[in-house]
Amino acid sequence: MADSDHSTRFASVTRRAALWGGVAAGYGILGGDAQAAALGAAAVPASAQVPDPVVSLWREWAVVHERVQFLCRRQQELEVELAERVDCLGTMVPVPGGEAVYVCSMEGLERVIGARTDMADIRMKARAELASRQARFETVAEEIGYFSGLRAEQEGFRQIKVLLEALSTTPATSLAGVVGKLDAVMREGEA
Repeated sequence: MADSDHSTRFASVTRRAALWGGVAAGYGILGGDAQAAALGAAAVPASAQVPDPVVSLWREWAVVHERVQFLCRRQQELEVELAERVDCLGTMVPVPGGEAVYVCSMEGLERVIGARTDMADIRMKARAELASRQARFETVAEEIGYFSGLRAEQEGFRQIKVLLEALSTTPATSLAGVVGKLDAVMREGEA
């Protein structure tokens, strides 16, 4: 025991790193014929090979996933532009005998003012201000394509949900199918 070397350090391998290594190795299975041939798929006659439905589901999911990632980044850019072009959605409401309160919705305004009759003029002015700011927000949002981008992003998320459900319920019949499922799980976990 005295001559054993305890100074050797091993790389830390996490479950995630190990799984990603398998996914990276599997990309060739999902995409290239050279790797499939190396795994022996070429030894099976083409007429005897049954395509794995998971692989086509994974490919469809991967395309939608990339599109949604792009849409998310684009939507974030639009949100920044919207915030820069629209000052704010709320307004300050002076409360007699107290401090002014920032209100950003009609519901919030009603919570602050309630049934107070002494604040009728303040309520009317605040409602007009809120309506004006909301109209400005909607005009700018429509100009820059914020709402259409939001709808596209939500539709992409819906498609991803459907495809992930299909991937989770469809049994993999090949190594490529297993790798496709693993890739989808890993990338969704990162999102």
